[in-house]
Amino acid sequence: MPIRVLIVDDSALMRQMLSQILAADPEVEVVGAAPDPLVARERIKALSPDVITLDLEMPRMDGLSFLEKLMALRPMPVVVVSTLTQKGADAAVRALELGAVDCVGKPLVDIRSGMEALAGELLAAVKTAARSRPRSRGTAQVQRPLKVDPSLSTAGRIVAIGASTGGVEALQSIITRLPAEAPAVLIAQHMPPGFTASFARRLDAQCAVTVLEATDGRRVLPGHVYIAPGARHLELVKTGAHYACRLHDEPLVSGHRPSVDVLFRSVAEAAGRNAVGMILTGMGRDGAEGLLAMRKAGARTFGQSEASCLIYGMPKVAMQLGAVDREVPLERVAEEIVALASHAA
Repeated sequence: MPIRVLIVDDSALMRQMLSQILAADPEVEVVGAAPDPLVARERIKALSPDVITLDLEMPRMDGLSFLEKLMALRPMPVVVVSTLTQKGADAAVRALELGAVDCVGKPLVDIRSGMEALAGELLAAVKTAARSRPRSRGTAQVQRPLKVDPSLSTAGRIVAIGASTGGVEALQSIITRLPAEAPAVLIAQHMPPGFTASFARRLDAQCAVTVLEATDGRRVLPGHVYIAPGARHLELVKTGAHYACRLHDEPLVSGHRPSVDVLFRSVAEAAGRNAVGMILTGMGRDGAEGLLAMRKAGARTFGQSEASCLIYGMPKVAMQLGAVDREVPLERVAEEIVALASHAA
């Protein structure tokens, strides 16, 4: 059965181009289009699409408001297709937090040829979305940081987290629960340039820990979270008695930059049994080999449980490889991180 797609965009030209790109693939069927969220709501009821492509800037109701309502009442796979200026990138990150599966950026100039160049990326996003399992968010709950025993120290402990599709929403739920005394956390999340800075700013405003986009040479400290910049690899290095971030632009690893494998392998080498590794939702196998290296180095390693993943790909491969000590549901990840990282190795 082909993937049934509904296109939601206020531009008639964009609806036409998206329809042509998607319909050219025999695995995809465009079942309809809507110029705004209010029309989209009725067409969702009538057509029951498998995936929605959604613009964020539309009349009558903006895309974010529509997405929030949709994910609360009728969760379904959504791929955001929107202009990714800085303002647009902030909105796209918010869409990912709300449960959108992926974001594809509209070109700012030469729209027709630009969209044709993005055809492969768009089709891949739609096909990935069709395999995802969005869950109802219900009414958003304020996440309170966990309490920790003040007599326990997290100094010298390192937490490494890797994620891809669905990771923005998952990471938000984890990081907002970490206490200010949490161990240092390094994150490799598959995101394009421009998104990670916005993501770090948004998380920093919501969290007890300090959240930063990693910079080369920055000292790694407890109570801080370092996110790999889009299109750059992040590694942990030991400099004397301290840890620091190392960024570089070497080739893609496991198909990605930043690569989870690159981060995990560096943590295995630099921190060994003083580390905790966690692999979250995502397509593919990036991170599995690196997590195995961490486990062999004495680190505790975890995978997100299948039932709580948007895409049970990366954790599944890591589990099959023998890289995972134990799988845990998303809602328990923060507790596991704090409990494990608070005890001396």
